[in-house]
Amino acid sequence: MSATRTLRVMALHALAYCERLFYLEEVEELRVADERVWAGRTLHEELDEPGEVVDVTIESAALGVRGRFDGVRTRDGRLFPVEHKKGRSRAKAEGVARAWPSDRLQVAAYAMLLEEHAGRPVEEGRIRYHQDNITVRVAIDEDARGDVRNAVLRARELSAATERPRVTSDERKCVRCSLAPVCLPEEARFAQEAAEGTETRTPLRLFPPDTERRSLHVVTQGAKIGRSSGALVVSERDGVPQEIGAREVSDVVIHGHAQITTQALRLCADEGIPVHFVTTSGGWLGAFAGPSGGVQRRLRQYRGLADDAFALTLARRVVHAKIENQLRLVLRASRGNDERRTAVRGSVEAIRAALKGTAHATGREALMGFEGQAAKAYFAAVASFVETGEELTPRGRSRQPPEDRFNALLSFGYGLLHRDVFSAILRVGLEPAFGVLHRPHSAAYPLALDLMELFRVCIVDMAVLAAVNRRSFDPTADFQITGRQVWLSNTGRRKMIDAYERRKQEEYRHDVIGYSLSYARMIELEVRLLEKEWSGEPGLFARFRIR
Repeated sequence: MSATRTLRVMALHALAYCERLFYLEEVEELRVADERVWAGRTLHEELDEPGEVVDVTIESAALGVRGRFDGVRTRDGRLFPVEHKKGRSRAKAEGVARAWPSDRLQVAAYAMLLEEHAGRPVEEGRIRYHQDNITVRVAIDEDARGDVRNAVLRARELSAATERPRVTSDERKCVRCSLAPVCLPEEARFAQEAAEGTETRTPLRLFPPDTERRSLHVVTQGAKIGRSSGALVVSERDGVPQEIGAREVSDVVIHGHAQITTQALRLCADEGIPVHFVTTSGGWLGAFAGPSGGVQRRLRQYRGLADDAFALTLARRVVHAKIENQLRLVLRASRGNDERRTAVRGSVEAIRAALKGTAHATGREALMGFEGQAAKAYFAAVASFVETGEELTPRGRSRQPPEDRFNALLSFGYGLLHRDVFSAILRVGLEPAFGVLHRPHSAAYPLALDLMELFRVCIVDMAVLAAVNRRSFDPTADFQITGRQVWLSNTGRRKMIDAYERRKQEEYRHDVIGYSLSYARMIELEVRLLEKEWSGEPGLFARFRIR
């Protein structure tokens, strides 16, 4: 935020409520419209107070603020601003209803704007609390004016900083805050208590368990994605156009050759919907995304990852998490089956040896070496868990190209996972080109490849194994074989997308934080926990494990 740019009056309201909220919204430009925000907007749209001028916008360079009034009224020759609030007023004192401090500051700032604009004194502001049907009068005295000036000065100080303010000590404010899923205040407190050895409770979940938005996959070749008002319209040849509301879509994935109009792209940019372009075999080509917000998150990321020792610590956590999840899957899948347990004994020993080695690795190359050793043993064991015959049983891990049907499913699934992780990185506002483990070597971004390691086993591997053992895939109709290369057919792609998306929405209890959430949400949570590692609230990243 520029030092000469005026502040929104609503920003001062946020500042009075919580300095961290102000910083996230105004400096890092993070805003989330939850049901309370939408309800407030609906209230303002429905207001039609007699004798009240509504929707007035005034800006003052001298005061350093700008704002859009809910209403302005005149009574007995005196002007006063009116604010409308959906909730309740503050508890009464001596029988008189009171305004909340943040609301009082807001209406005082509007009064000072109105006073300068009209050229006459404004001595009072009013706040209408609709839930308890009470109007509170706020005196615009020197104390109120001084509070506004001090708030503007404090806002300027925070705007010049690159570090976020600490989480508020008043936990009650966090429960009602729309930015709690971004701020993660409960997780920050839990991490601090864990570091001090004083944790006594499971964090209250303010992070939503699932997302109402879903990925929109366009698989049909030659399809077209257009726009109709606030909706995306998918048209296929000789098919009925399908209309999907933009607020129902988390991202758009175009498989192969389909078209998207500039109007649809503009809607996606406005709604924060990334558009991914992938090949028919699942290879990621690139993405279109709207603005990424403030640079403060990236500055903290650059500073953190410039410390090689710090980056190595995070890389070790990533590799350790991946290998331990591989080990747990092998042990779980062979439990109670003596034949399987005997078959995977060598793999288990090799994976455990690699897991132990990560603790002493002195660099990325050594970590990648242990990761490779564990992967070889792991995929050798996975073949023992396939129950549908030779045609769908993997022969180790083959990538470019996949050489058997199981590996074709894995590769396509990993492509879907990369896209989801990349979308989460964009939402959080990190730079995907700067990771902790992988080096740039393809279109895939290093940070996305790093974070994928946490979810390969629990989202893709387990989904593929379950679908194969349920006989969801037809070895003939769902695959195409060209020499040594095996790819998914059009029907195979659709089935794999369905299996992957269903797996993403399954909920699982995070074994450290203690609450349940979908894997789709868990991806975003891990990206936000990673961002906390270099933002002064470390300790919870890459600690999730399957059981």
